[in-house]
Amino acid sequence: MSVRRRVASAFEFDRVIQGDCLQQLKKIPTASVDLVFADPPYNLQLENELLRPNNQSRVDGVDDEWDKFADFATYDRFTRSWLAECRRILKPDGAIWLIGSYHNVFRMGTALQDQGYWLLNDVIWRKVNPMPNFRGRRFTNAHETLIWASRDRKSRYTFNYESLKALNDDLQMRSDWLFPICSGPERLKDDGGRKAHPTQKPEALLHRLLLATTNPGDVVLDPFFGTGTTGAVAKLLGRRFIGIERDPDYVAAAKDRIAKVTAHSVTALATQPSKRAEPRVPFGTIIELGILKPGSKLYDERRSIRAEVKADGTLAVPGQQGSIHRLGALVQGRQACNGWTYWHFETKGKLQPIDVLREQAKHRLGLKREILVAAE
Repeated sequence: MSVRRRVASAFEFDRVIQGDCLQQLKKIPTASVDLVFADPPYNLQLENELLRPNNQSRVDGVDDEWDKFADFATYDRFTRSWLAECRRILKPDGAIWLIGSYHNVFRMGTALQDQGYWLLNDVIWRKVNPMPNFRGRRFTNAHETLIWASRDRKSRYTFNYESLKALNDDLQMRSDWLFPICSGPERLKDDGGRKAHPTQKPEALLHRLLLATTNPGDVVLDPFFGTGTTGAVAKLLGRRFIGIERDPDYVAAAKDRIAKVTAHSVTALATQPSKRAEPRVPFGTIIELGILKPGSKLYDERRSIRAEVKADGTLAVPGQQGSIHRLGALVQGRQACNGWTYWHFETKGKLQPIDVLREQAKHRLGLKREILVAAE
């Protein structure tokens, strides 16, 4: 075992570290974290007290010292410093999520790209119940932007596509997410009944994010931990976490909150497996195993095209021959085709896509426990 691996294994997870994030990030071992979620200061540049339309009651906005920077250059130096440390800490196949408003998200996006991160998506969190624009001089700011990026271009980042699709009634999950802002019993309050933290994020947002881009047992780092939403959801979903927060009151609130969380059972946390992660079975293997024999006939879904299976795993129609994908594209006049779903075989008088034969092949190869279908 290398020295770096020994250090990483000795580092303690599932804890909240009180202190400055730049100083504390330097203490975390290199390549020890699977995902970073960062909700940094927005640098809102608020100059005056914000009042409601009656000009008497004050809006409980963000005017804390941690959100104030001398100028944009200072904020940019800060941003690039903590992003550089996070990239060092991320595993080679790790990824990062950032969330921000129009005040800072574009600056963070530039810093990400400049430092070698590879942008995957921007996601719009559209708020069901946004705070009104009390001055009436701009549009109501009803969304925040998240940026999802892998550590670098070659990272094999986690994306639980099938689980997200199931979560969305079997439709691809879109990049606009609709959630309410944190309110009600979920909103932590201080001893005076005020918000414990002005920008506490809803747990539903973190639930989707962690479900999509981590697996049980993965380590999630939040360098701006606040009152611990990331840690609470990570614990609930069976992920490990590291939280860094400099405000002692926030640290106390986060620890108390997370201590009350009971993780879901291991079986409840199993995500739908991704087809891309399954062992690859070429169409030629279907022929070699005798699941389909040379000379068998394959059809498109409407039986308008009929192809013959060749011994080398290709298909042929009069005047054309190629792989299941290439020939499928040719007969349709398209650039590309998923031959596994385009071509069908006949069994018991009905057509089924040849994709189901891969399951039988995996069973025969010792890669699968169940046989879903067998060709006649």
